[in-house]
Amino acid sequence: MADKLVDARDLNCPLPILKATKALRSVAPGGTIELLATDPAAVRDVTALCESGRHTLVEQATTGGVYRFVIRRDV
Repeated sequence: MADKLVDARDLNCPLPILKATKALRSVAPGGTIELLATDPAAVRDVTALCESGRHTLVEQATTGGVYRFVIRRDV
């Protein structure tokens, strides 16, 4: 289970990634957040966020039009 849940359903780009970034700042290194989003752009944005080298995408799934990401803060 993630340390923090970020419900960004029904929000459009860039709000899901902005909320995720803010939540990641609020957890300690090694902590995780779970992001729920309905905007398809979130897939691209979360991938880019994790490729920056500061975070790791632990899990990704899509169910009923809801994208679910578990992201670990590395630094």
